[in-house]
Amino acid sequence: MKEIQVKVIDNDLEKAMRILKKKIQNDGLFKRLKLKKSYEKPSEYRRRKQREALRRQRIAAAKARYKYRYGR
Repeated sequence: MKEIQVKVIDNDLEKAMRILKKKIQNDGLFKRLKLKKSYEKPSEYRRRKQREALRRQRIAAAKARYKYRYGR
């Protein structure tokens, strides 16, 4: 598990909290906690994993099209 650190500058706690929340969200911790909160049937687990894989494939295909179209 990664260590997440946020520096508080000029006692601006609100900004530090926003940064921390964003880092935790990007790390996927909120998602993992939500999934662990309740039992997930094996069929639901497989279906969710399949949806996540399809989403990753769509995003990769879109990036590839963009790269091909604009030569980046």
